[in-house]
Amino acid sequence: MFPLRDHNPTELPPVLSLFLAGLTLATWVLVQGAGAGERLVTSICSFGVVPSDLTGSLGAAADPICGVPGLGAVSVVTSIFLHGGWGHLIGNLWFLWVFGNNIEDSMGHFRFLAFYLLTGIAAAMAQVLTDPSSTLPMVGASGAISGVMGAYILLYPHARVDTLVGFWIVPLPAWIMLGYWFTLQLSGVLVSGGIGGVAYAAHVGGFVAGLALVPIFRNPKLVQAKRGGIVLGRDEIDHGGWW
Repeated sequence: MFPLRDHNPTELPPVLSLFLAGLTLATWVLVQGAGAGERLVTSICSFGVVPSDLTGSLGAAADPICGVPGLGAVSVVTSIFLHGGWGHLIGNLWFLWVFGNNIEDSMGHFRFLAFYLLTGIAAAMAQVLTDPSSTLPMVGASGAISGVMGAYILLYPHARVDTLVGFWIVPLPAWIMLGYWFTLQLSGVLVSGGIGGVAYAAHVGGFVAGLALVPIFRNPKLVQAKRGGIVLGRDEIDHGGWW
């Protein structure tokens, strides 16, 4: 199942969602050379999360895969904006666009930025804890976007999401579409043990972090306005939109 769009109108322009998408795309082109061989490998090794580097399980030894130590703790942030290929990048940006605008709309711009980064960090740490001695660098926005989806399923479980199922487009409630996605990620963790090419533990960790953090970061007035509970004036929307 692949989400195409949701039926959940927004009040605020998705300023931060667009900014994060633009920053991620710019990083892909300017830092990662749009996937060109050596620049791609160098960027992933330099700015990706290497669990063994964070946990010190290799001691003073150089990383046997990348050959050089990474950025350490800082990499849990830098890795969010890196990707391993065009498919990885486009898939993440699409999910961010489908679900991110409504979560930004429910939090305000600055709260959404803080939420996105914190869930991305939580996702990276979930992967590190699952396989602390791994020397494989991990990159991608999917952990942070998993947090966005965790927030979405809690705030708008019944919002309709047009979903590609085989050759058909089926409108599904968000709780079914996102619940199915989360089940796949959890199954991936159980089957792979968190070890392998797909960071299933990061997806699960980001989703759970989103569930846990959304009550803190949501703006109750903006959420009520989206649900039709109150009518906000333009000044209230503009003020609440930034924080």
